[in-house]
Amino acid sequence: MDKVIRWGILGTGKIARAMAQGLRDAPGAQLVAVASRSSAGAQAFGAEFDIEHRHASYQALADDGNVDVIYIATPHTQHAENALMCLAAGKHVVCEKPFTMHAREAQAVVALAREKKRFLMEAMWSRFLPAAQEARRIIDSGEIGVVQQIQADIGFVATFPPEHRMFNPDLGGGALLDVGIYPLSMAAFFLGPVLEVQALAEMGATGVDEQVVFSLRHAAGGTSSCACSLRTLTPTEMTISGSLGRIRLPNRFYRPDHLIVEPMDGERRVIDAPFTGNGYAHEAIEAMRCIRAGLLESPIMPHEESVALMANLDAMRRQIGLVYSADQA
Repeated sequence: MDKVIRWGILGTGKIARAMAQGLRDAPGAQLVAVASRSSAGAQAFGAEFDIEHRHASYQALADDGNVDVIYIATPHTQHAENALMCLAAGKHVVCEKPFTMHAREAQAVVALAREKKRFLMEAMWSRFLPAAQEARRIIDSGEIGVVQQIQADIGFVATFPPEHRMFNPDLGGGALLDVGIYPLSMAAFFLGPVLEVQALAEMGATGVDEQVVFSLRHAAGGTSSCACSLRTLTPTEMTISGSLGRIRLPNRFYRPDHLIVEPMDGERRVIDAPFTGNGYAHEAIEAMRCIRAGLLESPIMPHEESVALMANLDAMRRQIGLVYSADQA
């Protein structure tokens, strides 16, 4: 049997709960610890998921000798600080997306992970899902020819108060970092590194971007047209178009359970590719595979790409005039 990997979760919000559920479906994963900023928060989360070690500080989790890898589920403004703390304590780290607030932070986190020889991965869960992996396999097979263009959108109506993290500039609010990272990262996953970006935005009353359209030119050829919104319910689909056909990830492309292949000469077919549980198990399975193999990064979400994607977001934020306090740090 593969060695059991002991997990800790740093944070107790919505995304932490999703990962706790996902770990139940990841063979060889054992959720042994959680940390909150308060004892009450840690106790409540621990009771809900039957977690033995319940810490009232993040540092206590980082120092917990019972833990092998820590999943960071705090707001993105805290990702770099939390990741650096956990890596310094000798823990492997899986950090929720967006990886950090900007590329300089991302570079610092990667540098420490390599210095400490600890595994580090951005938790872009969509890349690890069976449908995304199958789409990548089909592209690599040449069935749809040379991929030349991707179209992707993601949007919902955010009915939160102005102080909510989604609209709060002090918490890294806005559409780009929260949901725009999905079409950006997935476009890069299928078409390769981004060479150039162009963005236009509509800003909201709190000073953050509420709606953004952006175009990407990829280094190896091809372009992507992407959109993200906190104002409208979009189709949330991705179309990957090649010289011999296309692949569609319909209806919530960031968590697809099937894909549609439409070759230029051939029959349209639907491929079922269900994910396990709520889908979060797949990134945990990949992280544990890498840790057991002694790898410091995953080939599906490598360090260099996480840093590059943050640099792409930095460039788009400069174009639309979105500045965070973290930029001055």
